Amino acid sequence: MSKKNNYIVGLDIGTTKICCIIGEISHDGQIDIVGLGQHPSRGLRKGVVVNIDGTVESIKNAVEEAELMAGCEIESVFVGIAGGHINSLNSHGIIAAQNKEITQKDVDRVIDAAKAIAIPLDREVIHVLPQEYIVDNQDGIKTPLGMSGIRLEAKVHIVTAAVTSAQNIVRCVNKAGLRVQDIVLEQLASSESVLSPDEKELGVAMIDIGGGTSDLAIFYQEAIKHTSVLTIAGAQMTNDIAIGLRTPNQDAEKIKHAYGCALSSLIAEDETIEVPSVGGRETRTVSRQILSEILEARSREMFEMLNHEINTSGFREIISSGIVLTGGAASLSGMGELAEEIFQLPVRIGTPTRLGGLADVVGSPMYATSTGLIQYGIKSIKAGTLRELEGRHLFDKIFSRMKDWAEEFF
Repeated sequence: MSKKNNYIVGLDIGTTKICCIIGEISHDGQIDIVGLGQHPSRGLRKGVVVNIDGTVESIKNAVEEAELMAGCEIESVFVGIAGGHINSLNSHGIIAAQNKEITQKDVDRVIDAAKAIAIPLDREVIHVLPQEYIVDNQDGIKTPLGMSGIRLEAKVHIVTAAVTSAQNIVRCVNKAGLRVQDIVLEQLASSESVLSPDEKELGVAMIDIGGGTSDLAIFYQEAIKHTSVLTIAGAQMTNDIAIGLRTPNQDAEKIKHAYGCALSSLIAEDETIEVPSVGGRETRTVSRQILSEILEARSREMFEMLNHEINTSGFREIISSGIVLTGGAASLSGMGELAEEIFQLPVRIGTPTRLGGLADVVGSPMYATSTGLIQYGIKSIKAGTLRELEGRHLFDKIFSRMKDWAEEFF
């Protein structure tokens, strides 16, 4: 198998599936999808690793499948992170420019000033995302380099994760024989793949409904303003079907994809479906409306919680472009109509864009995160903001912080 440097790999370690997509950068700079591998996830709950060996095995299977399709061997990956442990906040930093002309050193200093906030020892900063710069009270500046000014301010969005959860993801990938090029917040990755620059500029809320978590990101003027993670998603819908229709979980998942609809008013009253029973009992015939009512109840609850999150974030007024739904559960019929009813905003289903090669194979909302990881990776390599994560990278940071703390007090 060939090893080439122009391969970029996105690894979406999800609660229900692990998906590995290999992208190749073509001569004209386009991303061609050359490999796809996926495997059921055996070791995550609500986006958090609960079984190392099961997760490692699933990663290996997904990666091998993608390598076979692409005819290459991969060494490093961009990995998505989600889960209820993710927190985010907006911060603000101010410095005096050194030479009355703003240099890269000044920009680095003001970002450091903005992220100098008290973070508990058990948390790790995953992203510091600049929203805008302010030079001598002139706001709305995207790149202040070379501008004349005395006072430089930066508004940033800081994303933190539980250090052990992030470390366990890195450890699983390392045990599968791969290097982690970067850990990326899943909704940030998905936004690279499914949102247009116009939507990010005008104001948009993207909701990525995965297996274990539903991830929200609000953009305005091309900057990320708010992120949050909700631990209600596709797996809960499947579980509700399994309990409500008294059928095994794997059959509930198949029924959800084959016959599921999130709005029961779209289903004809006389439609029926065959439902396998538990423990070898005979298959039963059930009204499809019952299935739809189960899905609608859970979807409605999820959207109402997300709507509350948007309202309390204070950014509802800036969502001019409406809502973009993506992720595996977003492809259920009726999902867009139900979301429009609850959010009272225009809604569209987001699929990966700006891709070549096997683009039609990954043209589904369920591949938004893994394709977005590739696009995010290319962007960060071009911008020179890439940070390689070694296996013990995060724990080393904790120990050094504990050591500093100990020296300070003893």
